[in-house]
Amino acid sequence: METIYGINTLTRKIPYPVATIGMFDGVHRGHQKIIENIKHHASANHGESVIITFNRHPKNLLENRPSSFITSLEHRLALFDQLGVDHTVVLAFDKKLAYISAGDFVHEVLVRWLGVKCIVLGFNCHFGKDREGDIHLVRRLSATYGFEVHECPPVMYQGQVISSTAIRQAILNGDLDRAEMMLGRPVSILGTVVRKSGRGRTLGYPTANLDLHHEVRPPRGVYGTRLNWAGHEYLALTNIGLRPTFSKELFTSEDETLEIEVHILDLHEDLYGQNLEVQFLFKIRDEIPFTTAEELTTQIERDKETLLKKYPLQAIS
Repeated sequence: METIYGINTLTRKIPYPVATIGMFDGVHRGHQKIIENIKHHASANHGESVIITFNRHPKNLLENRPSSFITSLEHRLALFDQLGVDHTVVLAFDKKLAYISAGDFVHEVLVRWLGVKCIVLGFNCHFGKDREGDIHLVRRLSATYGFEVHECPPVMYQGQVISSTAIRQAILNGDLDRAEMMLGRPVSILGTVVRKSGRGRTLGYPTANLDLHHEVRPPRGVYGTRLNWAGHEYLALTNIGLRPTFSKELFTSEDETLEIEVHILDLHEDLYGQNLEVQFLFKIRDEIPFTTAEELTTQIERDKETLLKKYPLQAIS
């Protein structure tokens, strides 16, 4: 997949571009349906699929809300790539973009710059100043500019429309099964491996410590997880918590002190600076304090046994 940052000169003209617009936070089953549609219409016309997305959620700027995503930009790009999208255009959402009318956005970005031939929008897609752009506006403009328009209906789960908001809440509540059914894949986090104290290595259980870039995460606890690295799948124990065995200070802000530690079974490479996507399989236990390091290592061995009993290594190798 080619990622294009900003409205820059295209390295080549995209043949019969079929485009969609949105944040696609979570890249859930509803989003996947839209992506299937742009790929289908592109393939039928010997064209290429294009997603136009933004580097941050408009609400972060317009409503001064703090960042809180199911998937960061890096995570979304990785998922788009896995789904076979040809191009993703990442626009910086700033005040200038926020005040562009929907009609001007269609003309300047989709028609004049991209040369769009077909636009596919979700049933509740809104864009442009004051969210005035929607499927009805795009249909009216299609007669002027000569592109096709298709609307993608909602995808339902248990009688409700699948939404990023519902999935985000399920993850925060620890309802991983419900979130997985709406996502169409296991709940996952993507983070950059950062250096910490290295205490896990001294205990014989080295961990990759992740910076999640404001992605939401399940509640505190120890989870059975898996990840793909260099074309191979690995099981891992992932701890989300405050490391109560070694932390003695009083915590005033969980967000500032919370750590995500991933102990990857049978992988011994230095992953510092790399991005890892970690998928959650099931919760093993809550986070609990231990009196000694020996008690902690004994419990880690029990956690590994629990993980391997449900997911034998040979089943994913």
